[in-house]
Amino acid sequence: MCKVVRARLRALVCRVHAVRRDAGMVTSEYAMGIVAAVAFAVVLYKVVTSGAVSAELQAIVKRALDARM
Repeated sequence: MCKVVRARLRALVCRVHAVRRDAGMVTSEYAMGIVAAVAFAVVLYKVVTSGAVSAELQAIVKRALDARM
């Protein structure tokens, strides 16, 4: 019985170590994630600061400030 328990415990410890080794992202994955986030931020900035979107946002704010309660 002790041999069976030891074998199961050893297998469990090996699985835990295997999961820990592959738990996080490597540096290249962080770099790609940052590049993607910056690219998305640039596109979003360009859209929000474009003339049509900017005018619409200003109109929404003006309507909200001029609204009667």
